[in-house]
Amino acid sequence: MKNEHDHFGVLRKIQRKPGSSQRELAEELGFSLGKLNYCLKSLQKKGFLKLKNFQKQSNKINYLRYVITPKGVSERTKLTINFMKRKMKEYDELKEELKRNK
Repeated sequence: MKNEHDHFGVLRKIQRKPGSSQRELAEELGFSLGKLNYCLKSLQKKGFLKLKNFQKQSNKINYLRYVITPKGVSERTKLTINFMKRKMKEYDELKEELKRNK
């Protein structure tokens, strides 16, 4: 489940800011660069992300971007639904707990 949560966060950030560097993504997600790199490689292996070189330049690192594949969009949707189900369950449990404590 932890990996699911991490993958959801990475896919979400990439969709919102596709031009972000790994350093920016890691900082925004609260990940180390190593952890982010591990997640990105895992998502690439599963076919959810691909690395795209947008321009041929001598400074290629600035032009590499991660692109969410259609399979990745589908996975992100599934992860979003699962996340929302967990939060609704937590909400219902807290609501019941508050009722019992009154």
